[in-house]
Amino acid sequence: MPDIAYQYRGSLVDQIHRGHIVVADHRGRILWQWGDPGRLTFARSAAKPIQAIPVIESGAADRFGVTDEELAVICASHNGEPIHIQTVEGLLAKAGLGPEQLRCGAEYPMYVPAEDALKKAGEPRKAIYCDCSGKHAGMLLTARHLGEALDSYDQPLHPVQARITAALLDVCGSFAAELHTAIDGCGVPVHALPLYRFAQGYARMSIPDLFPAGRAQAVRRITGVMTENPYMVAGAERICTYLMEHFGDRLFCKSGASAFYAIGLKGRGIGIAVKLEDGASSLIPYVLLRVLYSMEVISADELAGLTEYQDMNIYNNHHTPVGRTELVFHLQPGESGN
Repeated sequence: MPDIAYQYRGSLVDQIHRGHIVVADHRGRILWQWGDPGRLTFARSAAKPIQAIPVIESGAADRFGVTDEELAVICASHNGEPIHIQTVEGLLAKAGLGPEQLRCGAEYPMYVPAEDALKKAGEPRKAIYCDCSGKHAGMLLTARHLGEALDSYDQPLHPVQARITAALLDVCGSFAAELHTAIDGCGVPVHALPLYRFAQGYARMSIPDLFPAGRAQAVRRITGVMTENPYMVAGAERICTYLMEHFGDRLFCKSGASAFYAIGLKGRGIGIAVKLEDGASSLIPYVLLRVLYSMEVISADELAGLTEYQDMNIYNNHHTPVGRTELVFHLQPGESGN
């Protein structure tokens, strides 16, 4: 399995991080790769933009007047900052729903300052603080609109989940025999496909007109609200926010748990999917920026301007450098590469 990065402690390699990178076009042709493009992989939360499609196609978004900010938070793995919580609360209220109906599990926000503020105020864990509460709110709105059971929307056989699975297979150009499912951390089904299929899915979403009119409208709206509202998709100190704030005219992107990431290059019919085997999500930003630079999506000057991701030193508790991270992958042409 190819190495992605070495982490040095002093002069000795302390950790080796391995994984897979695939760049595919909208037809599923592999343009560039490192590792195994067919690695069966759970997209985790990177599937959220696809999971949001039925919220629009069902008519729920129009019926309940879902705003761009609210649709962005449906696609989000949000930080749980006050703006995210308020947006999810407002979204639920539009359908006469409440946070107590969310079935994503009680959590504190993933963003440490937001978590600390709630703990200082004596607030307990709540489902609405979960980074998946926006996605679950979208599922609830769809079920409410179509008159379906609200207390089991998270179950694999519920119509909400069946529509999501069908949308995912269609968007990714895949078929049922390739699909594997399990249960994600927030309690709903999570989908695994060969890695290149998710790159293909993001590639297809980058050209909405590849889809029939109704789905094209949904995809166009979803990718548009993500890049226009990147803070709602993630929040402070997140690579999703940084990438779409700086390059939202060129790409849309979404993280997934356990070091999965997907990017679509707008209008180009090209998608990127990354998976690190050891789940080292802290390395994902560096990998993504190297890939985008090597593909000439971003320039050297633009890369240098992202100061948050220029320091690859490893620090101890005294903030003294004690090591460094070194990227060691080199994209190779795929079956349709140059």
